[in-house]
Amino acid sequence: MRTVGVEEELLLVDPETGEPQALSAAVLARAARDDPSEETFEKELHTQQLEFATHPRADMTELGAEIVRCRKEAARVAGDIGATVVALATSPLPVSPSVSPNARYQWMVEEFGLPAREQLVCGCHIHVSVESDDEGAAVLDRVRPWLSVLTALSTNSPFWQGKDSLYSSYRSRVWMRWPMAGPTELFGTADAYHRRIDAMVATGVLKDRGMVYYDARIAERYPTVEIRVSDVCLEASTATLLATLTRGLVETAAREWRAGTAPAAHPVELLRLAAWRAARSGLEEELLHPATMRPAPAGDVVRALLEHVGPALDDSGDTDWVHTTASQLLRDGNGARVQRETLERTGSLGDVVKECVRRTQT
Repeated sequence: MRTVGVEEELLLVDPETGEPQALSAAVLARAARDDPSEETFEKELHTQQLEFATHPRADMTELGAEIVRCRKEAARVAGDIGATVVALATSPLPVSPSVSPNARYQWMVEEFGLPAREQLVCGCHIHVSVESDDEGAAVLDRVRPWLSVLTALSTNSPFWQGKDSLYSSYRSRVWMRWPMAGPTELFGTADAYHRRIDAMVATGVLKDRGMVYYDARIAERYPTVEIRVSDVCLEASTATLLATLTRGLVETAAREWRAGTAPAAHPVELLRLAAWRAARSGLEEELLHPATMRPAPAGDVVRALLEHVGPALDDSGDTDWVHTTASQLLRDGNGARVQRETLERTGSLGDVVKECVRRTQT
């Protein structure tokens, strides 16, 4: 059974006003004081963020429970210094981001300027184990058309600097300001993948291989592929659903590779349009169907994903839970809908943040 690990970025906010707080250093120091061996939490580009990573898990129930534990522990530690955490991919309220005092982050700001300074966005990165770089490259080629569906499921960033962006995932549009981000053409082999990465680093635009921000990449530090297209999900159950579907996609792609099934040859221009459509619409309107790259209702596209990964879900014992959870998400909406409906009900972006704080830890 393939193992899965999840990295989530959370916003640090004032529990009363919902305004982002530049307190990551204090939170990390408090966590280290409580447990010097604690390595769950890490700093991110901006001091209003806190990141955690789960352990690799083969059992999705255990993975979901760990996500909940990490969120609650982050809230506890932040609470000790008068803050809290919230799983929002952008701040609904206006914010002036501050960059963490880290040599790498300072280099990024000096090199990339305003886009780096403004990049206060929180994502969810999902690692799935692979047997080799050869398998990893084959997986990357075959999951490309389906990644926009993961974005649509996760959308949780409709607001930017106090205004409705008209997007369900504005985070993903902000993220695309990086010149090394986005979908990729087919690689074909692991050697071709690594040659392309080396060529990108050789331009001098990137500091190192870790700055290749593909939608999906072979991880540098772990024997995994890393899928990087999702907003941080408001509900822990949605994050677990994304992780389970991502494992299904990886397993399905690996089986296709072993069977000699060629990947879909969609050009990167269409993949970019599919990603834009997912960011704009989320689950509320049409998406581009991964098989045809033509518009289709979001529910139909999500059901196509479930069918695509069906045999892998059957083999891992996740089918019933995934179908139930996906149906609930389509019916009730994800974080983008929750945020907009809360604003419509209360008229307050501060109340939007407070509602999302509550949902983050349930």
